[in-house]
Amino acid sequence: MEIENKVAIVTGGASGLGEATARLYAELGAQVAIFDMNEERGSAIAEELGDTVIYRHVNVTDEDSVSRAIADTVEQFNAIHICNNFAGIGSACKTVGKEHVPHPLDDWKKVIDVNLVGSFNVLRLAAAQMAKQEPVTDCGCRGVITNTASVAGYEGQIGQSAYAASKGGLIGMTICIARDLSELGIRVNTLAPGLIHTPLFDGLPENIFTALESSVLFPKRLGKPQEIAHLAKYVVENDYTNGETIRMDGGIRMQAR
Repeated sequence: MEIENKVAIVTGGASGLGEATARLYAELGAQVAIFDMNEERGSAIAEELGDTVIYRHVNVTDEDSVSRAIADTVEQFNAIHICNNFAGIGSACKTVGKEHVPHPLDDWKKVIDVNLVGSFNVLRLAAAQMAKQEPVTDCGCRGVITNTASVAGYEGQIGQSAYAASKGGLIGMTICIARDLSELGIRVNTLAPGLIHTPLFDGLPENIFTALESSVLFPKRLGKPQEIAHLAKYVVENDYTNGETIRMDGGIRMQAR
């Protein structure tokens, strides 16, 4: 599927990997709807990129919030062809911590709700819209959905049980949802980034940052958001990529800590 003149939803599009992908899609001639909770930043990006980009304040875990934003996107741009789910949160808490205190259950559920349930909520509603549209490729493709997991979905570290479970869930449902939506001409894939240099890393002490870089097989650095954006671009453009989870991690295999 060509990206030019297509309509893309990018959740988490106001920062990090989502922002890089939204910017690349806009540069390639797509119309982009940024779904994010950060109204100030999302609105600023949309204003900067011009009339082909809109921002909508969206809580991915809320059905009404997502439904309204999808309806607004269709009203503005007449269709949805691409859905990239980048919205997510992290956590760091052992299953049983100091003084034998168990992991707070509500905290664990929140990570699952945002990362896993939220992604499914958005993709199911986007797919329902895609299914109403005419195919846009010779092979009959109506849309492309790409979720964002993590290498933690394979090798979660100490204190990452909620995050790893949420990302492992995204990996596990990829082929299932690709099968579900195949008869509608909708492809489904998942990205599994490694250590990507987002603003989260900027406040780390230099020795910790250097250690993280050294843990990557090659090249010995953190990944760039733009590299994930280019992988998202590849997934959209290559019609034979379906039901796959693609690692982009410099060959890293995460250790226990």
